[in-house]
Amino acid sequence: MIRGTTKLIAHLGYPTESFRAPMIYNPYFERHGIDAVVVPMGVRAEDYPDFLRLAFRLSNIHGALVTMPHKVTTVALLDEVSPTARIAGACNAVRLGPDGRLQGDMFDGEGFVRGVLRKGRAVSGARVLVVGAGGVGSAIAASLARAGAGALGLHDPRPEVVEGLAGRLRTHYPDLEIATGSNDPAGWDIVVNATPLGMQAGDPLPMDVERIAPATFVGEVVMKQEITPFLAAAQARGCAIQVGSDMLFEMIPAYLEFFGFRTADAAELREVARLDY
Repeated sequence: MIRGTTKLIAHLGYPTESFRAPMIYNPYFERHGIDAVVVPMGVRAEDYPDFLRLAFRLSNIHGALVTMPHKVTTVALLDEVSPTARIAGACNAVRLGPDGRLQGDMFDGEGFVRGVLRKGRAVSGARVLVVGAGGVGSAIAASLARAGAGALGLHDPRPEVVEGLAGRLRTHYPDLEIATGSNDPAGWDIVVNATPLGMQAGDPLPMDVERIAPATFVGEVVMKQEITPFLAAAQARGCAIQVGSDMLFEMIPAYLEFFGFRTADAAELREVARLDY
């Protein structure tokens, strides 16, 4: 039941068709009698800076979930940004502080790493290739570095974006081995598709799957379908995988704490979720 007292959490991105978070948060809020609602709001890139400021002038706004294509843009629009978001160069959560200042953090990478660890795969010391250096890819790289990855490979069709991320990582993790420029998955322990490839029918695969060794752990961020063509091809190679929604379920407890709500674990969230694809 949405009422006048309901706390509004805006889910900001474009397009909205692939949004899954409302189908997890809202059933969870309903189960626990939390007077809040997550509402998808489609905002094009050119309108986003003005819209974000206006949205937080609403008297019943509580926070915002930020997704593609706005995660990178958001960092420069806030008054306070966490160190994780600074390293990632992206932000996916915004709240209004008690002094009225906009505060931001980034949980994509934390969710991805928690998912990998829950599956019993080691991150500490691992060699990890991250293909895609936008908001989600940068966040995953930052969290992998914090979790002790032994080496990171970074690839994106925009060289300046990759080098910017590599520079921020080197500042905070000077001993971390970082390679840029190649999306060849051969020789890596973990490979991650952090690009939008797979959201649309006919998208090419983000890397040459034939070059992935069967012992490699393969992760995905696309959530439009549970098993994307990339994951299906990796499974056919014999690889263990992590689906895009795993990252989402693992990061939501951190979001809930950020917004001041009772926390949850991934198992309960999966139980209450009403996902469809």
